[in-house]
Amino acid sequence: MANYFASNLKYLREKQGLSQNKLAEKVGVNQTTIARWETEEIKPSIDNVEQIASALNVSLPDLLITNLKFDNGSIIDVETDTVQIPVLGIIKAGIAIEAQQDILEYIDIPKAWTRGGKSFYGLQISGDSMFPKYENKDIVIFEQTNDYQKANGKDCAVMVNGDDATFKKVFLDNEGMTLQAYNNMYPAMRFNKEQIENKPVRIIGIAKEKRTRL
Repeated sequence: MANYFASNLKYLREKQGLSQNKLAEKVGVNQTTIARWETEEIKPSIDNVEQIASALNVSLPDLLITNLKFDNGSIIDVETDTVQIPVLGIIKAGIAIEAQQDILEYIDIPKAWTRGGKSFYGLQISGDSMFPKYENKDIVIFEQTNDYQKANGKDCAVMVNGDDATFKKVFLDNEGMTLQAYNNMYPAMRFNKEQIENKPVRIIGIAKEKRTRL
């Protein structure tokens, strides 16, 4: 559990818009201590962990284990009326989702999701750019769409080159698009309107649900 504390602390602090100084005031320590906790230079005491959880208004499991919160979707009961969708290892540019060949397996989703002609596919996450919200080998289910406005502020599969899709959080503004990782070791990807048009940069899915296997 200790392996996840530093990443979860930083993620939860930033999600709530707290600076290290502000959180330090709430916990009763100095800013340097918060910084050293987030870089795993030192480890907090049990009392510190409880104080942090209280200051962030989260449970201890949220702070100590892999962050399983998912902002875009909701928890559902698995229904007996299901359909199968493919889980892809990668997505090749220029090929429709339904024609992709890199299929790892098929998984069930509720048939109700497909009402109104909605289509879904799964993607197995590779790498740690979206950690701690998503881990390597998590399966994320995407609603297939190319709607940029609908994708704004969401975790999306985005085609950005001639090879594969990338999985990032999408932010739109008047000048273009930013693709942001959750792991701050990965720089944001920025595209202006001309690049979006000419590359092209295309939204190909919005994350609906993730599935983590033990």
